Amino acid sequence: MRPTLRWAQWILLASGVALLAYCGLVLMDTHRFQNREGRQLEHLVRDRPAANGVPSAASDGLIGRIAIPRLGVSAIVMEGSDEATLRHAVGHIAGTALPGQPGNVGIAGHRDTFFRPLRNIRKSDMITFATPTGESRYRVVSTRVVGPRDLGVLGNTAEDVLTLVTCYPFYFVGSAPSRFIVRADRVR
Repeated sequence: MRPTLRWAQWILLASGVALLAYCGLVLMDTHRFQNREGRQLEHLVRDRPAANGVPSAASDGLIGRIAIPRLGVSAIVMEGSDEATLRHAVGHIAGTALPGQPGNVGIAGHRDTFFRPLRNIRKSDMITFATPTGESRYRVVSTRVVGPRDLGVLGNTAEDVLTLVTCYPFYFVGSAPSRFIVRADRVR
């Protein structure tokens, strides 16, 4: 019995070390991606003339950087909301307005990475969205929880709004049953 326990101990220890190493590699990869894209955004802001104020995505899908200073959130925004994009950044939801355009700008992020701090967001918190063509500021007006198929929160609006979407509940293990929505109005 003792040799079996010893082998089980070593197998469990090796598995734990491998899992920790994997988590470290994922975190390091995301950190490097955020730094690289952040430098590219700075370069675009500094060297690229504003394209008549018309927002667009860079050739690699870079949209900009979103920040919520009170919560310490700062994340690169890429085009798309697929799993590969959300692994490294937050994503602009296809079919919604781009920042600086009129309408509803939809942004998605994972609840266990960049958008975890949204659990502490409050009405009137400020959100900035920097792009190569300028910066837009938004003030939080509401939060709510909706079903995963409720796409009405992303519908086009006459007002300039920002909608942040993440899974809910924040500490749920597995595929979360709901979505946490933050709605913010653009500040002029």
